[in-house]
Amino acid sequence: MELRHLRYFVAVAEEGHVTRAAERLGIQQPPLSQQIQALERELDAQLFRRKPRGVELTPAGRALYDEARAILARTDEAIAATRRAAQGEAGRIGIGFTSSASFHPFVPRAIRAFREAHPLVALALEESGTTELVAALRAQAIDAAFVRSPVGESDDLFVRPLFDEKMVAALPSGHALSGVSGVLPLAALAGETFILYRRPVGPGLHDAIIAACDRAGFSPKIGQEAPRMLSTLSLVAAGLGVTVVPASMSRLEAEGVVYRPIDPRAELTAPLNLAYRRDEISAAVRRFVALVQRSAAS
Repeated sequence: MELRHLRYFVAVAEEGHVTRAAERLGIQQPPLSQQIQALERELDAQLFRRKPRGVELTPAGRALYDEARAILARTDEAIAATRRAAQGEAGRIGIGFTSSASFHPFVPRAIRAFREAHPLVALALEESGTTELVAALRAQAIDAAFVRSPVGESDDLFVRPLFDEKMVAALPSGHALSGVSGVLPLAALAGETFILYRRPVGPGLHDAIIAACDRAGFSPKIGQEAPRMLSTLSLVAAGLGVTVVPASMSRLEAEGVVYRPIDPRAELTAPLNLAYRRDEISAAVRRFVALVQRSAAS
């Protein structure tokens, strides 16, 4: 039995007439009658009772009619779902981001824009460090990731730069430098104890801060290392030192923390990149990447 046999049967049942069903299906009446007879032989059941002016379903035919309609409807749904997935209009994608990237207004705005444009695509969000996100991309646990560290492109990953964001100093409330007007020279922090996030989690920004301090003429004294950038702000609020974070994180008005802009001559910026697999075949993921790149360009 093939799907076309069920379609023929349903057409005859709904039309109540073989000739009209043949016209509806775009085939000749004799071949249609032969297909119905073959279906009856295969099922070993009479499906139609012949009448002077058409046909009507037998009890066996009525049983098959309900099941056949359900099968055909489910088939049409499967075809439609497959086409939506192939066109990137449905499916599921995993999006990762670092804790600091989530504070950049571009990231939630891009995710929201994609959800609104493609409501049938399910989004799974994951926050982690850059190293873990890159590993998750390679393991196909996620499909794209907003990362801060300048991850080098490789044979299996694309890393697309989106923005370079200014960084700011985060100081404990009441700190002597918290009331300084204008930009803060990075060298003004030479005598401070720095709180940084662990290098394995965010090697790019960690190294960028160390290098900027070296250019400013000092080697930073690192007192604490935190597992996440958000954790560094908690330690700053506790008065354990100072730190440097992307400017967008100053939107987090953490109690006990004051943010001061850093002199641009320090050349200290936080990149925002989008990483994804080179061999990506998912149309939904490709649509997400394209939306992010268009939004960043505009």
